[in-house]
Amino acid sequence: MTAAPQRYASRVSIVGEDTPVARALPHRERRLVGAWCFLDHAGPVQFAPGAGMHVGAHPHIGLQTFTWLIEGEVVHRDSLGNEQVIRPGQVNLMTAGRGIAHTEDSLHEGARLHAAQLWIALPRGEHAREPAFQNHPELPRLPVGGFTATVLAGSAWGQASPATIYTPLVGIDLSAAGAAHAEVPLQADFEYAALVLRGSAQVAGEALSPGEWLYFAPGRTVLGVQCDGEAQLLLLGGMPFGEDILVWWNFVARTQAEMEQALADWNAQPNTGGRFGTVRAGTLAAPLKAPSLEGVHLRAGG
Repeated sequence: MTAAPQRYASRVSIVGEDTPVARALPHRERRLVGAWCFLDHAGPVQFAPGAGMHVGAHPHIGLQTFTWLIEGEVVHRDSLGNEQVIRPGQVNLMTAGRGIAHTEDSLHEGARLHAAQLWIALPRGEHAREPAFQNHPELPRLPVGGFTATVLAGSAWGQASPATIYTPLVGIDLSAAGAAHAEVPLQADFEYAALVLRGSAQVAGEALSPGEWLYFAPGRTVLGVQCDGEAQLLLLGGMPFGEDILVWWNFVARTQAEMEQALADWNAQPNTGGRFGTVRAGTLAAPLKAPSLEGVHLRAGG
């Protein structure tokens, strides 16, 4: 018998200087879906004249950052020397590995922004690999029951995303301009999460609106998705990760000592070389300072 979906609420958080986001993952009751270990839903928001999203230089280890842009234009700069404008319908994929730093800025002040920012935990054996960056302007898109399905990561309907990933997973965007109904094929050994980005929908018969998401345990081979009007959904899935990890600030690690070392390395010389390198000038925001772990005992989970 297929397990009933579990419903979770996102919580409001702030990124950069003052940009509010709905944070779905990690959740205190469910920290990962496959290797997906972080999900922020930003917007849709219209910035005031002279304002925008500005996230100062900050580091990452042990993960991949995965940005799916729906509205707006954002400039990515990193310590490998990359400077890339990401535009709607594109994915930026940054592999942190042993360590990288980057900034994110709205290209134009007073513009709109709508995006999903995700992290993928790197598995043991890959978590300390060399850092890298990819921009993917072209992704597989196909019509499915009135939806336009975009394969963001992994493969679906025989279409494979060009994004380089290191664990079995999938990411799909489903967008509809009006009423639509699709039967989405699933892998029985994957777990899944569904999040509405715009409008409202029914997923496996469950009504879903922005701010909530549904979790589906392994065992399903198909998922019914329906909307009565304009809507957009994000479907994430993957093989249960099977490793205990620590997630703190911008890092994924295996031990508290590894986490503390990364925090100390960044605070010693933020954005001035060393382990994480230097991000070229351009952002309007100051480098971020890592929070202290003093008195904090991190709980591993997978």
